[in-house]
Amino acid sequence: MIKNLTKTALLLFAMLTFVNSSAQAQIPQVPKEIRFADLTLRLNEQARREIQLDVDALHRNQNYFKTKLDRVNLYMPFVERELQAAGVPLDLKYLVIQESSLIADAVSTSNAVGFWQFKKGTAEEVFLRVDNLIDERKNIVSSTKGAALYLKKNNSQFDNWMCGLVAYQMGLGGAKAYFGTQYNGKKVVELDRNTHWYFKKFLAHKIAFEGQIGRPVSNTGYLEEVSVQGPTTLKAVAARLQVTESHLREYNKWTSNGQIPGDKTYSIIFLKSGAAPSRPVIASTSTTTSTTGTTAQTTRYSQSQPEKYPKVTGNTQWASQPDQIKVNNIEAVQAAQATSQENFADQIGIRKGKLRRVNDLSRRDNIQAGSYYYTKAKNSSADAEIHIVRQGETLWSISQLYGIKLSSLKAKNRIRSDRSLVPGMVLNLQEHRKRGEDITILPLNQQRQLGIQEPSANQPAPSSVSPTSAPTEPTPATTNPMSSSERLTHTVAQGENLFRISQRYSVKIDDIKRWNNLSNDNIRVGQKLIIIKP
Repeated sequence: MIKNLTKTALLLFAMLTFVNSSAQAQIPQVPKEIRFADLTLRLNEQARREIQLDVDALHRNQNYFKTKLDRVNLYMPFVERELQAAGVPLDLKYLVIQESSLIADAVSTSNAVGFWQFKKGTAEEVFLRVDNLIDERKNIVSSTKGAALYLKKNNSQFDNWMCGLVAYQMGLGGAKAYFGTQYNGKKVVELDRNTHWYFKKFLAHKIAFEGQIGRPVSNTGYLEEVSVQGPTTLKAVAARLQVTESHLREYNKWTSNGQIPGDKTYSIIFLKSGAAPSRPVIASTSTTTSTTGTTAQTTRYSQSQPEKYPKVTGNTQWASQPDQIKVNNIEAVQAAQATSQENFADQIGIRKGKLRRVNDLSRRDNIQAGSYYYTKAKNSSADAEIHIVRQGETLWSISQLYGIKLSSLKAKNRIRSDRSLVPGMVLNLQEHRKRGEDITILPLNQQRQLGIQEPSANQPAPSSVSPTSAPTEPTPATTNPMSSSERLTHTVAQGENLFRISQRYSVKIDDIKRWNNLSNDNIRVGQKLIIIKP
């Protein structure tokens, strides 16, 4: 009897040992060297053990981990998209898991709120609206744009993403005092027990989740996004999307009472059943010397040529009237005659600032007869995969051709100005070009086959669709913020507040208050405000 009990005990012990070792095997192990953004991190044994303890803790309760992973899988496509569009390394996406576990209305003990845990003042610095009606800290798209802007600003002071990330927690001043200049520009960093705790905790989240994101956990569906320009309500949008209002309220906690104001375009998300649609993958654009490869490459490129763009749908006979046509599935109008931005904005019934913003126009650009102008925001990606540059095209004309934001086009291709464009250059319209990857330029014989040297018969010459002077970026050496500032007088209109005015001119609320000696946020209709536009 005792012998049988001993055998049973040994068998149970062996089973427990196996289960425990299996569970341990599933937990990612911290390596001695980690790639993070553009850095190589080398960990000593103590730093590695500290991070491993945090990784173990994140995996300890597998039910809790899977619940969190469900949320991560739902929201991460939006996070990745906005970080990419802003030129922020995708490794930074794990920070949103560390900050809020992707809980929209998470609130910290220090009163930081939302997905990226912004305090009110910091949120307004990155142009998020936070008031008693709207709190964009709880909007995954808006808040990620704000976080990307804040992270880039921090990193610009160090040229080191570790320092920039820690500045997210400490503030820029605190990070400068903590790090000094010892890591500025460094691409290899040694981690030890003195490395900032926040960065080590971030690495634990990166290691714990990087092999898990995208792995199916439960059949929760996927999140779809629609862009809405108010004023309207979640109730009205729900009817259009054929979902319940309560469903939209659950996934859009950024609007406190279901109202969507008309000050700008807001992203609304809702859950759809089934598997998420796969993102198209751009085929390799590497040059091949074989005749077969060249022919196949030319055929593939010819299928992405701009003769099908822009795609104009709707009542084209009334294209010059608002709410009649869509261009690339975005609401737009066609200019009937050449005119000024102000006159055109009045004709189509939108604000001049919005016209300029959604079309990436500079103040000096005139409206060209026959050209299409968007009345709603362009997209971060185009339907087409690539565009082959033609003689005379500009980044602006290409962005208008496909309905892609100019900033996104630049970021995807790591191009800053029109001077970098060359006929035959293959630009990405969906995926980001990898750091250090050369842009393919088609050989002349392929350009001739595709008619790249001259605009095609079905596509107007770029000069007929671009502004009188395409927006260009000033060379840093010649930029003087003080000399380029513009002093304006703004008259407060009915329904405006400081937030709306700051958004209109892309300035900070605190600066408006300082320029006008305002002691609070109260302003009145007809009041004259000084605005110093950078």
